[in-house]
Amino acid sequence: MSNLTYPYLVVGSGAGGATVACELAKRGQSVMIIERGKIETSMGTFLSALSFFDANKITRIPKKSKQGIILWRTLMAGGTTMVAAGNGVRCLERELANYGINLDKEFTEAEHEMGIAPLPEHLLSPGGHRIRAAAQALGHHMEAMPKFIDPEICKACGHCSLGCSKNAKWTAFDYLREAQQLGAEVMFNTTVQYVLTHNGQAIGVAVKSPQGETEIYAETIILAAGGIGTPIILQKTGISSAGSNLFVDLLVNTYGVTEDFGMLNEPQMALVDLEHHAEQGFLLSTYINHPREVRLIELGFEGYTLPANRLIGIMTKISDEASGQVFANGTVSKAVTPADQEKLRTGTQMTRDILIRAGARPDSIRHSLPQGAHVGGTAAIGRIVNSDLMTEIDNLYVCDASVLPQSPGLPPILTIVALAKRLAHHLMAR
Repeated sequence: MSNLTYPYLVVGSGAGGATVACELAKRGQSVMIIERGKIETSMGTFLSALSFFDANKITRIPKKSKQGIILWRTLMAGGTTMVAAGNGVRCLERELANYGINLDKEFTEAEHEMGIAPLPEHLLSPGGHRIRAAAQALGHHMEAMPKFIDPEICKACGHCSLGCSKNAKWTAFDYLREAQQLGAEVMFNTTVQYVLTHNGQAIGVAVKSPQGETEIYAETIILAAGGIGTPIILQKTGISSAGSNLFVDLLVNTYGVTEDFGMLNEPQMALVDLEHHAEQGFLLSTYINHPREVRLIELGFEGYTLPANRLIGIMTKISDEASGQVFANGTVSKAVTPADQEKLRTGTQMTRDILIRAGARPDSIRHSLPQGAHVGGTAAIGRIVNSDLMTEIDNLYVCDASVLPQSPGLPPILTIVALAKRLAHHLMAR
């Protein structure tokens, strides 16, 4: 049992955890960060990804909901930002404003630090150019996605979702490393089981590591273990209502095979069409998974055999209904509701038309299984935490995708970073 009490203890080192830890460390605060995973030194291939994606230890099939939805989740230093496509967009501004949360200052600060800018034209592949022209011919509007990717370093390998081997994109690991340089301590390979409380106040956490089980004490605790990890900890702490209202930003990838061109040399989600997002709840974005092993997971054997060098694709991502549940034992219940299915149907029909217009053979069009990469809502603002992100337990805060009040249907990393900066300001002002 540790007798040392830290002023601040942060659980998780993803977008929320690393940011709030870094901001506190900048202000001279003593911070302990507890991370379930470790620092991954090998990235950019399917083989390396086997070590950090949450998957069955034997089959290596990614975590799925009880209903079969693939849930892409990492357990590593830097969290899911390490395998994100590097998209930097503001989301849920209006919804957060309803709770008195204005992030303009934090957004501007984060956008500058992360180097967010539209993806340069020279990083588009022949397939990307063809899809953009086809979309325009059909009355749609594809534009460059804002990215936190350094175009001078990016090699357009298209393996963003496997981790960037060139360090071309901003990740939460950048903030984690800065926090360490400023004196923050980090415990890797350590799982927080539940929060210790006394008289309605958080006083520490019970943890398990390769060295055994122990307790670590802190004056203020911030949970940032993600949309699955955080509600598990909260439920085991006694907040039984955590874990419900789960969304995953459902997506389906649509692929088509061409005669002589593809999208191998292009960052994933290089182009985006947002014109249907506000009213119909979905976006379209250029996307293919290069490794045939990943396509095997999302499409079956047929996906494994698709010719990568002649493959083009578009992702349909929706704002799905918050109808899922994370249970204390780690299982997830999440189905595709009729409303979700209609959004996906409308979007994938558009993607089919665009891909065929771009040059894909009509008989080659294939749609992936439903997937989710933005798990959240399980400790939502207004339900589990207040507008300052504090739970019903004093000095116990949450700062990750689980606090988002509804599915954004947009990349949430920038918004989570902004919320974390705001939380740090609040903590220092108490």
